Amino acid sequence: MMRINMKRILLTLLTAAIMLSLQAQTTDEACWTKATGWVEKLQLTDKGKAERVTQVIATHLTAITNWHNEHADMIPDGAINPLTGKKLSALDRQVIADSSQPSSIRQALLDGLNVELTSRQVEQVLDLYTVGKVAFTMKAYKEIVPDMTAEDEAFLMQNLKEARLMAVDYKNMKEISAIFEIFKTKNEQYFTNSGRDWRTMYSAYVKQLKARKASKK
Repeated sequence: MMRINMKRILLTLLTAAIMLSLQAQTTDEACWTKATGWVEKLQLTDKGKAERVTQVIATHLTAITNWHNEHADMIPDGAINPLTGKKLSALDRQVIADSSQPSSIRQALLDGLNVELTSRQVEQVLDLYTVGKVAFTMKAYKEIVPDMTAEDEAFLMQNLKEARLMAVDYKNMKEISAIFEIFKTKNEQYFTNSGRDWRTMYSAYVKQLKARKASKK
């Protein structure tokens, strides 16, 4: 009983510390609305917990939005990729600028969520940030790679979850997709390195899709 009470006390103190930090920051109205909608999807029965989780998410969304807006011109137009010499695109410059935000912004989100939610619920929130890209991409991989092993799936999933975690730092879907593209490239290279040419498998997959559409018509 003593251990249970101490655990509850520590959780209460940690939650209070996080909430005091959050209350010192103002949240954007649009971010609060988005956070509210996401928390409703968790179907939390504890109203107080739902409000605290909403505050954590809204604060994070506001922080990354503010960083994005304040650093929009951080990388000037005309800057080049030092590896290729090619001019950076607007999206490249945006991703670079947003990637420079302090790691404490994401950590505050994770700390706040982990205090209130189960690990599965935390994953649900991260999926909401990234519109379910982990499950969607894994489903496509399984269709593209017919002989996928449990080892393959574990490797792909690890990379996709890493992409999801990194992607919560970014404000819009173009940036989020760009982050996932980094890890999708790693996954594709993994198959080629293991003797299964990705381009060949993907080409066969595209042909199958076209054949299905043609048969439906």
